[in-house]
Amino acid sequence: MNGLKTAILLGTLTGLLVLVGHFAGGTQGALIAFGFALAMNFVSYWWSDKIVLALHGAREVGPDEAPRLHATVDRLSGRAGIPKPRVYVMEDRSPNAFATGRNPRHAAICATTGILDILDDQELEGVLAHELGHVRNRDILISTVAASLAGAISLLSRLLFWTGGSRSRDDRESGSGGLEAIGMLVSLILAPLIAMLVQLAVSRSREYEADRTGALLSGEPEALASALEKIQRTTEVEPLATATQGTAHMFISNPYGVVRSFFSTHPPTEKRIERLLAMRHAALQQ
Repeated sequence: MNGLKTAILLGTLTGLLVLVGHFAGGTQGALIAFGFALAMNFVSYWWSDKIVLALHGAREVGPDEAPRLHATVDRLSGRAGIPKPRVYVMEDRSPNAFATGRNPRHAAICATTGILDILDDQELEGVLAHELGHVRNRDILISTVAASLAGAISLLSRLLFWTGGSRSRDDRESGSGGLEAIGMLVSLILAPLIAMLVQLAVSRSREYEADRTGALLSGEPEALASALEKIQRTTEVEPLATATQGTAHMFISNPYGVVRSFFSTHPPTEKRIERLLAMRHAALQQ
């Protein structure tokens, strides 16, 4: 069922991309937009991990350099039943972490030096279990593709706004003026908004699911809840230096700081903590 929902969401984004491409350049524009979508999916599938790691200046570390980090990832990977991801560190005092890679065999986990400084062992295990949840659930690629498609829709909508769009002679002769106006309105205004909302739906749902998976892997939901509280409190004062809108959704917590906006890539930290503590309460009742 989750796979079907994901397919529907990505299908919606691809359809919107083709629609906007059609009104930006007629039938030819639609074909170009569809080809652009395929190309973006191909690039995201094969190289998203390398691009993101390089963008944030992450460097791979071995067990001798980061024994605590490696020992925790070793232990959790065994519990999750997946290959151990490559381990990276970012030199940044802002506490955060993310996972990337197209599948469990080609995954990487990255933690900032800041998160290693402020979390105790149980809290760090909860955070890394959350990231391994993303790897095991195979939703890293999905969120990357969703972000890429949403960005392409926004870009084409801006192009349509500045150029006014163009259609082939066949399109003009067969099209209705009223339908054309509605299509242009959808392409200019509604398509970027819908694309953003769909992307947020993908991002937020994967965060809740990774919290749940991480809590089950670590066996300590309250430790992950405590880590999320510490991360948010510290990030409010010290946002991630390399944070970008294109990669913000990948981190365990919004790298810009407090999450209050309806259009945020992350669910409110308070709601995430509430769900985690509810899991702990339910476990104690059993």
